[in-house]
Order: sequence, then C-alpha cells, then structure tokens
Amino acid sequence: MSTTLNYEEEVSEQVINRRATIEFITIVNDLWYEKSIELVLFRNSLVDKRASEVLNLINYAKEFIEKPISIQDALRIAKALQQIKLPSSKLDIGKLAYESYLSPKTAEDKVEFLKNKLEKATISKEIQPKDVVLYGFGRIGRLLARELMSKMGKGSQLRLRAIVTRGEITQTVLLKRASLLSIDSVHGDFLGTVQTDFDRKALIINGTTVYMISSNQPEDIEYTKYGIKDALIIDNTGAFTDKVALSRHLKASGASKVLLTAPGKGIPNIVHGVNHKQYHPDTVDIFSAASCTTNAITPILKVLEDNFGIHKGHLETIHAYTNDQNLVDNMHRKYRRGRAAALNMVITETGAGAAVSKAIPALEGKLTSNAIRVPVPNGSLAILNLQLRTKVSKHTVNSLLKKYALEGDLVEQIKYSIDNELVSSDIIGSTAPSIFDSKATITDKETIVLYVWYDNEYGYSHQVIRLAKHIAKVRRYTYY
Repeated sequence: MSTTLNYEEEVSEQVINRRATIEFITIVNDLWYEKSIELVLFRNSLVDKRASEVLNLINYAKEFIEKPISIQDALRIAKALQQIKLPSSKLDIGKLAYESYLSPKTAEDKVEFLKNKLEKATISKEIQPKDVVLYGFGRIGRLLARELMSKMGKGSQLRLRAIVTRGEITQTVLLKRASLLSIDSVHGDFLGTVQTDFDRKALIINGTTVYMISSNQPEDIEYTKYGIKDALIIDNTGAFTDKVALSRHLKASGASKVLLTAPGKGIPNIVHGVNHKQYHPDTVDIFSAASCTTNAITPILKVLEDNFGIHKGHLETIHAYTNDQNLVDNMHRKYRRGRAAALNMVITETGAGAAVSKAIPALEGKLTSNAIRVPVPNGSLAILNLQLRTKVSKHTVNSLLKKYALEGDLVEQIKYSIDNELVSSDIIGSTAPSIFDSKATITDKETIVLYVWYDNEYGYSHQVIRLAKHIAKVRRYTYY
C-alpha cells in the first residue's frame, strides 16, 4: 500500500516539475527574445531547449555543485529576473541559484537578492552591433553561421551579413549551400529556417538576408555595396594564414577587422579566456583563434602552471579525422594522411604543444606533442602527461579544476565532467573547448596524466565567437 502511495506521489511530483519546467522555458525565451537577456545553466545554453534537456541540465548542476538545486529554484530566480530592469546580458542562473542556496536569509527576497548580485549590470556600457562576414563556408563556417543566426536575438551584438565563397553562385549552388547549412550529419538539423533568394544571391536565414558573394581575391570585394560597414571578416578557408595574406581582407571596402580560425603567423594567437585581454581591438586589426586542440589544452595548462608549475610534459591528441585526409587510399602530400580516414588510426603531427607558449610564455619549449587521427567524424581527446614542480594528489588536481570550472576567468572554457561513462559521442555539442574528465585523472607525486575531451568543431566555434565579440567590442554584461 505504501509503495503505491509513494509511486502516486512520484507521479504527481513529476507533473509539477514538468509544468514548472515549461513555465521556466517560456520565461527564458521571453527574456532572450524581448530583452536580449540570455540565461545559461553553468555555461550551458537554455534558449530554445526542450523540457527534458533542461531537467537533465538541472540534474548535472545538482551533482556538479553537490547542492540540492531544483527546477523550482531556477524558476523562482527566472521570475524575479523578469521584474528587474537589466541591459543586454548573459546570466548564469545556476550560479545565482547556488549563491541563493548558500545565503538563504539574504536570498529570501529574490528580487532584492538579484539586484544586489547584478548591480554592476546597470553601469555597463551600451554596445553597437557589428557586421560580420564569413570568408569560407566549410565545417567551421557553417557552425559559425548557425550559432550567429540562432543567437542573434534583437541583433544587438554580431550580425551575419554575408558569406564569401569561390566559384559562380548558381541556383543549384545556392540550394546546396542552404541544404548543407540546414542538415548536418554530426550536429543534426539547424533549429531554424533557411531559404534561398537567387535574384539577390542570398540565403534567408530565420527571415534575415545573408548575401552569398563569389570572390577569389579578398581585396576586390565591395562590402559597402551590400550595405555592410566596418565589418569583422572571419576567415575560415585556411588559405591565408600569415599577416601579409590576411591583410588583403582589410583592403576591401567595408572591412575593418580580421579573425582567422586557424593558427596564424605574425599575428596574435588567442585562446579566449587565457590571453585575449592582452590584445585590445583598438590597437590590433588581425587576430588568430589558434587551433581547436590549442583551445582545449591551454585553459587546463594555465590552471596547472599558475598553481603548481609545469616542469615539462607531452601532449597526445586523439583527434577526429578531418577533410584534409583521404576518404580512401590515394595520393596525399603527407604519407599517412593519404590512407583511408574512416578505416585507420593515423599518426600525424600537431603544433598545439608549441602553440600553447604563445598564450602562456612560461611553457616555451616545455611541451612535446603529437596526434593520432581516428575513425570518428567529430569529438577529440587530448592526453596531457605532465611533470609538475609540486607534489599533488588526484583529489588536489580535480578539486582545483572544479573550482576554476565554477568561478573565475575560465568558466566558459572548462567544463568539469563527473560522468563515469563519458565517451567521444557524449561531448558533441558542448560549447566549452575543454571538457575535463575528472574520473580519468592519474597522479603519481609530481607526474600526472589528464584527459581533456573537446568537440573540435562546435566547442572551437564557440571560442571563435567569444573572441569575435571581444574584437567587435560587443561583449555583454555577464554574470558567471
């Protein structure tokens, strides 16, 4: 009898939680689309999420901070946020709920509690929207387009205005570009609409016009002809990788800044969260977002270097195959990359070990690195074998990285995984460039082995967008 009663209580509680989740989702979307206030839960986006996705994120938050936070707690804070006048901002409702739990008396009046927590938001500067042009439309380019358009909101930050590709833009080409943006074998369907307008040579994404421009010479493009001014050009072609070549973009009318989505020569290589503040966009015109692997390992290495010191180490990245490999055995300028990518593990090189020193100079010459391409289309793993200058335990290392994942300058970069069953497919779609596998840490006094997962496409694309916002000076007030 008691078992039946308990079951009925559980069913009733589930219904209550589902209703609260639906109400919460409505408020999240209203705040975003009406006020440009984006709510996240420990850096996981909540905009346009389903009820089951939100409840899973709540469960993750509960385990991550080891506090009984519920959907009801999140709903109360979301309702209170509706009553506060705030500028365009990005707020971590998970952190606010956590702080509310730690100070129950202070947080009893949720509106006043939030006003005190978010008081700095009222003095944040107004931002001017920035036009963006994607130069190239491959794997990274399409993910950037998806993210820019799905998170456009009221258009107060980055505005995607055009995409540049080579070759004539025929009706068939335009339809194929639209199809590739709409459907993706790895990342699924685009949660929006994509239509074509051949007369104007444009894609209509979520009802907004994005021009398709054909050009082989970046300096020849007249962006102003399309109403584009002072634009940030995001080059994801891989064709131009040094300062001289990338400077050609700045000769085009309507262009003002350039961001390369690959390691660059003669320009600042930036890992957002680590060294982006060292280069102000008023004094620098061309930036590099480094590589996906560099973005994955640098935040973790910075934490270890700052707290323990790193004597030396080796990085081995187990990387998904990429488009520069052959699908079947064939000629290639590099021997092993000519072998069938989906059938072989392929030893190759990575410059990530050396590239880290551009963001953390103290690690110059201390890291060796190599790579193994494996038969998965996306999702990679960096293995860090390090000798520290301090004796540590697994608990010490994990606790420190958990702290940095919860607070400080690297909360967007480091996700702390507590999953016992984490595998590569699980991390696809993660916005964090570094997913620290806490269950896999190995320590032996000064020697440690850490496992850092990363979505080499999606996580990296979000780092590119974070850096783009810094360059464009459209970074909103954030509360993490």
